Amino acid sequence: MWSDIIHLFADSPSQSRIVRFLLENGFGVNEKGRITCNGIEISATAVAKATGSDRRVVDSTAQRILSLPELRGIFLHMRATPDLSNVAEALGFTIITVLPKNASERGIVGAAVRILSEHLLSIRQIFVTDPQFSEEPKLVIIIEEPLPNGVIEKIRALPQVKQVIL
Repeated sequence: MWSDIIHLFADSPSQSRIVRFLLENGFGVNEKGRITCNGIEISATAVAKATGSDRRVVDSTAQRILSLPELRGIFLHMRATPDLSNVAEALGFTIITVLPKNASERGIVGAAVRILSEHLLSIRQIFVTDPQFSEEPKLVIIIEEPLPNGVIEKIRALPQVKQVIL
């Protein structure tokens, strides 16, 4: 689906960069053609600066999104979710990062969650990096408790896993 969205902007590398930035950050577009994060407007100038673009390109990208029925509904309802990985340590949580051998292979999340649930660990958040947006896709799992012995070894032993980082 994401590749279809990016493909719609293949004729404009600058607009494609803006769309990719919006998708990576969970930013939407409101009815007025303004970039938003959970309903809060973000200036076109700020988005332009973050993407190395021009404010006018941001505005024209937002207008183009609204003009495309297949994108309008997506971007009008886009929501960002907080990523707890940057504050997990301060909260006393444990972060497990799993790098897959092949991110398009199915079952990686389910297999890792199954191992954690076998040990009765409480999962606070799961974050999966989309392989279409990331050079190195990953699965990040944040749990409340310290890890019991053997859990990391079991996750490492999964056939889909290339590396586990604590």
